[in-house]
Amino acid sequence: MRIRFKSVRIFLFVFILYINMARGQKPSEVFEMINNAGVAEDFPGSNTVVIFDSTKVDVKESGLSYVWIHKLTKVLTPVGARDLRTVKFSYDSLSAYVDIQSVVIYKNDGRIIQVNSDDIVDYPAPARWIYWRAREKMAKIGRLEVGDAVEVKVFRKGFTYALLYDEEDEKYIPPMKGHFYDIVEFWSSIPVLEKCYKVTLPKDKPLQYEIYNGELQSSVIFSDNKTIYLWSKKNIKPFERETDMVAVSDVAPKLLLSTSPDWQAKSIWFYGVNEDYGSFDVTPEVKEKTDEIIKGSKSNMEKISRLTHWVAEEIRYSGLSMGPGEGYTLHKGGMTFTDRCGVCKDKAGMLVTMLRAAGFESFAAMTMAGSRIDRIPADQFNHSVTLLKKPDGSYMLLDPTWVPGVRELWSSAEQQQEYLMGVPEGAGLKSTPISPPEEHYYRVKGSSILKNNGTLEGKFSIKAEKQSDARIRRALLRNFKITWKSFFEEMMYHISPNTEILELKYQDPYDISRPMEINIKYRIPEYAQISKNEIRFTPVVATYPFWNRTINHHLFMNMELEEREYGFRTTCSRLAEFEETITFPKSYKIDVVPEYEDVDGSGAAFEAKYKVKSNKLKFKQRLTLKKRIYIPEDWESFRNSVRSVKKVASDCIVLIRKEGR
Repeated sequence: MRIRFKSVRIFLFVFILYINMARGQKPSEVFEMINNAGVAEDFPGSNTVVIFDSTKVDVKESGLSYVWIHKLTKVLTPVGARDLRTVKFSYDSLSAYVDIQSVVIYKNDGRIIQVNSDDIVDYPAPARWIYWRAREKMAKIGRLEVGDAVEVKVFRKGFTYALLYDEEDEKYIPPMKGHFYDIVEFWSSIPVLEKCYKVTLPKDKPLQYEIYNGELQSSVIFSDNKTIYLWSKKNIKPFERETDMVAVSDVAPKLLLSTSPDWQAKSIWFYGVNEDYGSFDVTPEVKEKTDEIIKGSKSNMEKISRLTHWVAEEIRYSGLSMGPGEGYTLHKGGMTFTDRCGVCKDKAGMLVTMLRAAGFESFAAMTMAGSRIDRIPADQFNHSVTLLKKPDGSYMLLDPTWVPGVRELWSSAEQQQEYLMGVPEGAGLKSTPISPPEEHYYRVKGSSILKNNGTLEGKFSIKAEKQSDARIRRALLRNFKITWKSFFEEMMYHISPNTEILELKYQDPYDISRPMEINIKYRIPEYAQISKNEIRFTPVVATYPFWNRTINHHLFMNMELEEREYGFRTTCSRLAEFEETITFPKSYKIDVVPEYEDVDGSGAAFEAKYKVKSNKLKFKQRLTLKKRIYIPEDWESFRNSVRSVKKVASDCIVLIRKEGR
């Protein structure tokens, strides 16, 4: 963004004045800022307001960064007083250092209280699944009142992820030595009157940056051997989320910075750092196990499948603090094989090692589960996967972390997701394609007989593949085996509490050699509503078995929104097909059969029809969810399709008694 010289001068003047006030102001000036910040009525729904949030970064030639954070927050409500009674800062002791330098309370009666250093504690952060050396520093502020304000000054050095290091001072240098990156959020869940970010770099270290999803005031200053970059934004309102929306970081204002030239350079670096460390060296023990796993395989694809699922099932997801190699450098395959546990990068590295032991070319890749990776190479990663190089030179993605209990080698729940390959020739940022909905089918086919007394007897089968298959298995495997039958009974109760399951057969959820299939034979006394000359009922298959959030997430999405401002997402693309033949008493005839309009758009498609022949009623329905990640324009067809499905599930067929019967 270019700013005229006069504008730059004004901006710098305001910025410097603001920083000076924030850091060296007189108490009377601070109280004036607090009093002028507003009260609860000025910020409906908010319990606190940030008066200023200042970050200053000084980047050294090595890429090491010193960071000073200065923040002043005012209490607006009693809830805000409760929320602000402690202030926490998380860090990884292997790669970062945090010092809460001072905490000052400005009371609404004019008193100033300095929080004692004894009330600043350092302790292990709560952990689940990943037990690295994450820690938290917390300042115990204590009881506050409405109108009080808390000023916090923090110094930090280092970076987010740990890497190999030799010297104590070197452990704070970022993984890609000599380079700096940052991701700065200019959005907030609470109101912020002003947020400023300043970074100073050596003049010979060029910085590329981009502002996403909004505008910031910015400037660049050249000073001696340094270049100073400044960004600022005023009156940041709390970000209003939409249900089932894409990640906030994909749509809210943010600033990405990096001195790395491009993703190609990062790709080559990621390849080199793991090869140099020996992350994928094959040990005799790994080779022996690999040969055992692939013995008898009839094709290379069968070997790849066996190895992928062995790692997926046999390497438990659990991150322990293993010292060197907790960041972008993957732990050695031999160590993971011995420990039989690790996080995503360990599982990915284990599979790379075993594939190499089996004679394949394989490498690691980085990706971002849950949000978008943008053009600026600012290390937007939280997940690691495996690459297999095919004979034609192309690459195949494998993910042993996300495919336990899944009939895929790469989880299609990761479609439309960017990734970066760590390969010797280097590669740019790539994106996984949309997975065809028909590969994730969910098919229900049934037949039933409706009796004169309203009892319905019938049977249906459910067949599912890939991600639809996986979600049914997941619903079972998250519960004890003894509860599986009751799980199916519970799923039938949404049809009627009188449901009796006469026969139940289903594919062993632990056996992924075949697609999931469920066969249910049932009887439902008093299912239909009976009057003197009329019967009302809804076909069982039309009610959409099973009405379960894990299996059919789209049924639980909020369909009240007429329009969306932001993109939204589901679990996976999907095809759901339903078919049932209902035989009703010959003494009755059809009076009312619902009719439905077809829907077909960029997001989804729907069609449903009833067909009558003699005393048989045939029902067919088809729902296609075309993507995992959608843009706002997809919402109309998606919403109309899902609403139509729900309408079908509640609409009744009306039969009337034939004359003379």
